[in-house]
Amino acid sequence: MTTMHTEHSSLEDHDIASLERATLDAVAPHAVQEIEGWLVPFDNSTIGRAKSAVPLRHRNIDPQQITTIEALYADRDLPATFRVADVPGLASVHAELARRGYQAQQPTLVQVGTVQQMRAICADLPARVSASPEAAWSSVYLAEGFDPVDGAHRVSALSRSQHIVYAHVEDEGLSVAAGTAALSQSWCSIHGMRTLPAQRGRGFAARVLAGLADAATARQLERVFLQVEEGNTAALALYRRAGFTTAWRYHYWHNT
Repeated sequence: MTTMHTEHSSLEDHDIASLERATLDAVAPHAVQEIEGWLVPFDNSTIGRAKSAVPLRHRNIDPQQITTIEALYADRDLPATFRVADVPGLASVHAELARRGYQAQQPTLVQVGTVQQMRAICADLPARVSASPEAAWSSVYLAEGFDPVDGAHRVSALSRSQHIVYAHVEDEGLSVAAGTAALSQSWCSIHGMRTLPAQRGRGFAARVLAGLADAATARQLERVFLQVEEGNTAALALYRRAGFTTAWRYHYWHNT
């Protein structure tokens, strides 16, 4: 079983629900169905959040809903995957998934912060931000050093979202870093942060965050969140400097 985490004290049930809705606003699965207490997205991309069922609150979730969700995925010839926070209020869901043969993988942190603190990370020129995807933005995801299939899926998903702004940084004519923010559900949410491997450590990611913060401020948004794999120490150090703290950890549950 997974180790339980204490949740961020300032987040209520409605905050959790709006955060999860904002997540799907960003990754734009091809279809989403809502059943009692759950969002169930359907997609065949490499983006885990776009194709895994997630609870809308962290307590009072009926684990028997797993049966219904499995059937919904089966109807679409998709494998059932669940994205469940490691919190005590969902212990019965964890137990039921484990009983059915699911395994918890890919520990990921949901981190929250303020737009103001995120902007303060960078005194340099912020990234260029546009309301539509540009070739200079997408080229970072398709560059050498990244999985080309995953990169193409992320460009496609983020490009079709109705809530995204797109940031990129150029250095000597080369696009070196990119990211996006979804501005919805009263949140700014950060997605798709990428810096070319040979260009890391030069402050480009901070400039991306600064540009996205400016876009959020223009929409009068104050709260921001992101999701980062627990083992990504370089990204965690960046986000710590930008004022982010962990709200909860989750795992993807796959039936292998």
